[in-house]
Amino acid sequence: MAEPLNHLMAKDSDIARAARCLKAMAHPLRLKILCTLGNRSVSVQDIVEAVGTSQSNISQHLAILRDKGILAHKKVANRVYYYVDDDRTLQLIQMMKDVFCED
Repeated sequence: MAEPLNHLMAKDSDIARAARCLKAMAHPLRLKILCTLGNRSVSVQDIVEAVGTSQSNISQHLAILRDKGILAHKKVANRVYYYVDDDRTLQLIQMMKDVFCED
């Protein structure tokens, strides 16, 4: 018999953090960025090419994901690389793929 679902998240702080992260990830372009990154570090230029919008638009969305603690970045020479900084986020993206994608 399955365990009751009424105690999945009991602490208000955990619920608030989850809501903030999910809200940040819920935008289609930000979700596309996260799917583009996967478990790799990708330069801003490569993200722009993969997602297909302007660099200024991508930069705005990257800043939101970074501010929510979903992404981190590193600078190498004159390029900035972004990556998902939390394995739990990668697990969540994989679960969304399993549930929503048909492949």
